[in-house]
Amino acid sequence: MQVHGFIRDMMDVKVLILYVMAHADYPMDAQKTFELCYQDDKLSYFDVCEALPQLVGSGHLSVDENGLYSITEKGREDGSLTEDTVAAPVLQRALLAVEKFNRAKRRTDLVRTDILPRGNEEYAVVMSLDDEQGSLMTLEVLAPSLPQARRLAKAYQSNAETLYQKIMTFLIEQTQGGK
Repeated sequence: MQVHGFIRDMMDVKVLILYVMAHADYPMDAQKTFELCYQDDKLSYFDVCEALPQLVGSGHLSVDENGLYSITEKGREDGSLTEDTVAAPVLQRALLAVEKFNRAKRRTDLVRTDILPRGNEEYAVVMSLDDEQGSLMTLEVLAPSLPQARRLAKAYQSNAETLYQKIMTFLIEQTQGGK
């Protein structure tokens, strides 16, 4: 049986991890690191789990108290010098995966929901939308039950930008009509 893939050894695994970490805007755990690095059939989760502590030990990565890994300046410098040793198709697929991860994390940071008990088995769903400069909108909605509060929060998470745009359009139309 023929084995397919570009990853040849542990050094390729480490270089790929450094490449992914250098392009990630956020720290990540071992599972997310594996998911972003898994662009080659020869890479296994165990390879990543073996390489991560070695990269921390060598000073290329740091790990925080929550088990989230980040690249160090040494890792960034050494990784940029060695990244051409990994096949270009693997690096291209990894970069696309990291860009998708960065967009999703950025959005998660800008769209937030909190569910707060109000008494009488009612819950306030506090929904906010931010941009890089600060808050765009904060909306609080009363829900008659916890399951409904969770559904509202989930729906808002999926549609925050659309809701904001509809509210703005409605308000602007109201002010223009009342001139």
